[in-house]
Amino acid sequence: MKNILEAPFLVEMVRTTTNMYAHGWDERNGGNISVLLDEGDVAEYVDVNAVIRDIPTGFEAPALEGKYFLVTGTGKYFKNVQYDPARNLGLVRLTNGGKTAQLLWGFTDGGRFTSEFPAHMMSHAARLSVNPDNRVVMHCHPANLLAMTYVHDLDERAFTRTLWQMCTECIVVFPEGVNVLPWMLCGTNEIGEATAEKMKTARLVVWAQHGIYGAGADLDETFGLIETAEKAAEIYMKIAHLPLKNTISDNQLRQLETHFGVKAREGWVD
Repeated sequence: MKNILEAPFLVEMVRTTTNMYAHGWDERNGGNISVLLDEGDVAEYVDVNAVIRDIPTGFEAPALEGKYFLVTGTGKYFKNVQYDPARNLGLVRLTNGGKTAQLLWGFTDGGRFTSEFPAHMMSHAARLSVNPDNRVVMHCHPANLLAMTYVHDLDERAFTRTLWQMCTECIVVFPEGVNVLPWMLCGTNEIGEATAEKMKTARLVVWAQHGIYGAGADLDETFGLIETAEKAAEIYMKIAHLPLKNTISDNQLRQLETHFGVKAREGWVD
């Protein structure tokens, strides 16, 4: 059996959590990540038949039956993952229609997965239904996107168009736009279900006055999605109170579509 601390999926998770903390997106124990893994990759590093303990999930996810996830722990600080991955991360397999998570590695202090685990799993199921290559769900608290939800209309089209107009690359990186949820109580199945529904049409879902959810094929893509949206929000927050003399026009957004071979969400470019 290979050393799991050298597994590419674990190394990349450690690097990503460390980077997210350094960006200021995951203060204290804020934020969480889950990565869908292939059984073949997992079996190189852990005995998939040696279940450490069963953890009730509190929800159902039949579409994820038998699937493996590397996930951050509840109450854990991203800044500490690099120093003790086995304490702050866990590798689980969903069984019993998603109602049980079998712990195969990690959470060595007796801990469990993030309180946002239901939202993560529901979002994985939703994204897989539209993109079978999806592997990552990432939640964090980027300051400028969060600030933007206090001063900007939460209409999804308007919110997206503002981000698209802040940076030339935005419509190229997330042409499907950004979906937005009003404030909801976090850590519940209700917000998980609402987020999953939004994930069917976009890889980015903003939680007003809280943070953002991102999804992608790998950790780099998902991190980059959030990073790009956060940069656009930062520019908006710097200029929103100033007279606007220039912007990226709809005609220019169309030029970007054509040049980069992307298609903006229907009806969101005039």
